Amino acid sequence: MTLEIRRPSGDELVAAGRVVVDGYTTDGHLTTGDEYGSWLADAAGRADDVIVAVHHGAVIGSITWCPPGSPYRELATSDDEGEFRALAVDPAHRGRGAARALVGRCLDEAAELGLSRMWLCSMPTQTKAHRLYESMGFRRVPERDWSPPDPRGISLWAFVREIA
Repeated sequence: MTLEIRRPSGDELVAAGRVVVDGYTTDGHLTTGDEYGSWLADAAGRADDVIVAVHHGAVIGSITWCPPGSPYRELATSDDEGEFRALAVDPAHRGRGAARALVGRCLDEAAELGLSRMWLCSMPTQTKAHRLYESMGFRRVPERDWSPPDPRGISLWAFVREIA
């Protein structure tokens, strides 16, 4: 599959938000009316931090890259750490490398900034994502697991990868 991994143009931000909401909803990680879903859908609100996977002119995947200074970081606490969030690929395009390419782009940008590690959070039920992260060198850090203030009582697992 031919993929472009890049920052979205202005008109692609709506599609980027839609892809993330559709992916999370399809996998049962988001329900209608969920407040987090509103944040996921608002890719325009975090436009400077969004990276997309584009196939034949269509946005098929999206990730939010959180370098030092990003207001969207949840686990990265020092200026030598990066983080990513809200990774999703259109269910019709999964299994073709888009998620791996999006994570790879974040790792590349972290390396370019000279960062020492990359963090991410994931729900315990996101087992397919866990396999991807582990295959890319991420490891679980259970002592950094946490639960955001959320009426659903969600738990998030912490993963980290050292950057060479």
